[in-house]
Amino acid sequence: MREPIIEFKDFSFKYKSQKEPTLKNINLKIYPGEKILFAGRSGCGKSTLAHCLNALIPGSIQGDISGNLRVCGNDPGKLGVFGMSKIVGTVLQDTDGQFIALTVAEDLAFALENENTPQDELFEKVGDVAKKLDISDLLECAPGELSGGQKQRVSLGGVMVCDVKILLFDEPLANLDPATGKRTIELMDDLCKNDDMTVVIVEHRIEDVLHRDIDRVVVLSEGEIVADMTPDELLCSDVLSTHGIREPLYITALKAAGADITPDTHPQHIESMLIDPYKENVIQWFHKTERQKSETCDDTILEIENLCFSYDGINKTVDNASFKVKRGELFALVGKNGAGKSTLSSLICGFNKPNTGRILLEGADIAELSIKERGERIGYVMQNPNQMISKTMISEEVGLGLFVKGVPQDEITRRVNETLKICGLYPYRNWPISALSFGQKKRVTIASILVMKPEILILDEPTAGQDYAHYTDIMEFILKIKKALGITIMMITHDMHLMLEYTDRCIAMADGQLIMDAKPFDVLTDEAICDRAYLKKTSLYELSLKCGIDDPSEFTARFIDDERRRRKEACDEQNDIL
Repeated sequence: MREPIIEFKDFSFKYKSQKEPTLKNINLKIYPGEKILFAGRSGCGKSTLAHCLNALIPGSIQGDISGNLRVCGNDPGKLGVFGMSKIVGTVLQDTDGQFIALTVAEDLAFALENENTPQDELFEKVGDVAKKLDISDLLECAPGELSGGQKQRVSLGGVMVCDVKILLFDEPLANLDPATGKRTIELMDDLCKNDDMTVVIVEHRIEDVLHRDIDRVVVLSEGEIVADMTPDELLCSDVLSTHGIREPLYITALKAAGADITPDTHPQHIESMLIDPYKENVIQWFHKTERQKSETCDDTILEIENLCFSYDGINKTVDNASFKVKRGELFALVGKNGAGKSTLSSLICGFNKPNTGRILLEGADIAELSIKERGERIGYVMQNPNQMISKTMISEEVGLGLFVKGVPQDEITRRVNETLKICGLYPYRNWPISALSFGQKKRVTIASILVMKPEILILDEPTAGQDYAHYTDIMEFILKIKKALGITIMMITHDMHLMLEYTDRCIAMADGQLIMDAKPFDVLTDEAICDRAYLKKTSLYELSLKCGIDDPSEFTARFIDDERRRRKEACDEQNDIL
């Protein structure tokens, strides 16, 4: 009988700053060579469980532990962080936080150098790991020069040189474009199968992780394990939806069509799932579901004309970009890491000046406007709210821009309170920002821009790293302010579900060029565009074809309209209760 490589027995943990335990009576066995996914809402205990595996708890994070935990037969608390680092290799969500050297080769060799490994052995190990991860041609590069996917492979290599037995990935997909994320999942699968690694993944994006086989999904809620199932069993249940976790789109579509999904049809992968038992349900649903009419505005607020920009004077980061934005639009800007999305945004905001081309705001060229003058009309909200916050109290932070402009204090107070009410933050107006959750901080940064009454709002990855409940909360909030203020919103995102569900238009970029400007469902059902922009075809595309529906774009559009309708009904019902 196999012995588990990881075993929790009646394990509980309580942070010193909290009254109640974060982990409660955890009993879990993970066997060598398994690939396990930890899923659950933010705050459910996933990260705490992971920190126990690599000895950050109790090595660096203090608290009260009861029960037992063994990893490779060892007590992590006794081995400590350094001892466990030779057994459990941790790859962080923010890969930049793991780099310590000037080149990739030096970074890979760092742990070996600390152990005084002979040079010949060091070179051999670094070379072997680099070859295995396909980064041999990057050894002389600086980590900061690499793409998101390349950085992740270097971080992974930095722990693999220590011959670890367990790989722990903390939200590995949060900052990656869909295609790079797909390759990351494939790499994990290869390591698990070919190198006899045990892989533990903490991630919100269930459908993306299930691109390759997972042995079990462990679902946590309020510090307890509420499910430990195979993916086929889990996707047939209501566990994910009950606990605020996003189901794969094709599963949601099948359930919306009234299908009773069973494990014997192998729903883990849409490509290999047996669809015949559900085909009639889907076809009937498709024919009876009508498209909603979309409201359009003919008033152009922003126009980009033949915009070009290069950082080095040779390679064009933005190459002859041209498009128009209608007043009140909510649209997505998508593409692979390094496609030019953030650079295009920086040109619009004035952080960089284009080499050629024009930017027109309400028909007027804004080339001569300063960053401050543009900022009063075009607001930019960064992905990480902590990088934008500079004051201690909420009201102070939201009113800072007005204070700098010299607006009278009574006017500042009025406009701040008015904006806080729109953003649902008015009850917390006198709270310190440190007391807020990540999602609430995100709202504060948006409020600090809205108070300036901009005409356009640019949001960089507004839902990155958020669980489904917080993701929905943020997006419903964005829809609310769009409706209340009539503001035009551009979102830079890697989240294809967000793009489908919430935006009415999508601009796809690749290699600095705009390669498609269309409805989201048209973009995500165009295989050539998805390949070039490093997007991922929606699973609704495959579902429609397997059901004999030869218009995947129309099928996807009807599903998204139906999702929006059901979401609105749910929100209206909740408001009636309140």
